[in-house]
Amino acid sequence: MLKILFFLSSGLFLGWSLGANDAANIFGTAVATKMLKFYTAAIICSIFIVFGAVVSGAGASHTIGQLGSINQLGGAFIVALAAAVTVLWMTKAGLPVSTSQAIVGAIIGWNFYSKTPTSISVLSKIVGTWVFSPILAAIFAIILFYFVKKIIDSSKIHLLRLDSYTRIGLIIVGAFGAYSLGANNIGNVMGVFISSSPFKDISFAGIIRLSSVQQLFLLGSIAIGVGVFLYSKRVMMTVGSGIFKLSPVTALIVVLASSLSLFIFASQSLHDFLVFLRLPPIPLVPVSSSQAVVGAVMGISLAKGGRNINFKKLGQISIGWIATPVASALLAYIALFFMQNVFMQNVIN
Repeated sequence: MLKILFFLSSGLFLGWSLGANDAANIFGTAVATKMLKFYTAAIICSIFIVFGAVVSGAGASHTIGQLGSINQLGGAFIVALAAAVTVLWMTKAGLPVSTSQAIVGAIIGWNFYSKTPTSISVLSKIVGTWVFSPILAAIFAIILFYFVKKIIDSSKIHLLRLDSYTRIGLIIVGAFGAYSLGANNIGNVMGVFISSSPFKDISFAGIIRLSSVQQLFLLGSIAIGVGVFLYSKRVMMTVGSGIFKLSPVTALIVVLASSLSLFIFASQSLHDFLVFLRLPPIPLVPVSSSQAVVGAVMGISLAKGGRNINFKKLGQISIGWIATPVASALLAYIALFFMQNVFMQNVIN
């Protein structure tokens, strides 16, 4: 049992890193605009991340499994550890990087080490969402901006009442965003352990049933919540005010737009509904919440004329996105060699 917990520790570390970094994408704008206190945001974020992961996390995780089916706990441990270290490194630099990119890079590193062919079709699907997700979030943000602006201008609502409504809206939309983050990104945290999961299905009083995968997701989502509390504030300030100065209302729009983008790529129900209508389904892929929120912020800036964008900060974030999968792949490859040849632990079945 201790050996199992040790191997799972890297997944929990990755969950902690995701919480430290990606929670900024949900509540960073609200905290930076002082509409919500940090600890209020952290509590709401943690609770709904757990719900999203356990209830709706299975869909997007399958795509990660198709990219590389890691069938030894030792290999899964190294892959998750390489991704976690990469995300932590970027987090310490204050950059909102993509956990999706980190875990994909680490899996490709494992594929190279194990001489397992990487599915180009699956990889292209994942990389395609990295491009499409921020564009979709930007489109949502532009549409929502003009819609909300029209409502505010026509209703002539008092500023104090608008402030109160915005704060309530940030809480509701933030909860939805946290749920979407848990559903979409828990596959990044625990997806590599699914093939070698040590847990058995359990039920409580014949009413609540937790599958082996759901138990993994529960552990991973709790680790994400711990990361939210302990280390996410700095990245929240980067996202919330580093790229483009947001008002409380535009902060609400950014959270909703990015959350919708995350939800679409994690919703099994939406996927099945489109299949039922014989329409092209949206792929169930763990997308980057960092890219989605940056896309939404850029959408707001474009809707307001494209002025006052901090291109230096945006450039730093873009470099982080490029460096993340490369660094994670190299780190995973090197660490797998040491795990197999120095610590004499099997990383390949």
